[in-house]
Amino acid sequence: MAAVLHLLKGSDTGLARAVLDRSLRDGDRVTVVVLPGGVASGLPAGVSVRRLDGDLSYGQLVELIFAADQVVSW
Repeated sequence: MAAVLHLLKGSDTGLARAVLDRSLRDGDRVTVVVLPGGVASGLPAGVSVRRLDGDLSYGQLVELIFAADQVVSW
């Protein structure tokens, strides 16, 4: 099981949703960080959602990046 971190900075989550679904089916631990200007609508159940400058600081974001096996920016 891999730790996968997705960084959402836009409003179109269609392609990201397909990738998130596949990661969840593969048993990966998936976290989505919504960056300023990003939208977290329509994300699948089982995804941990964090918001930068909401419940997540920049320092915590850096820690998540280094702890992840894979980081994807949208």
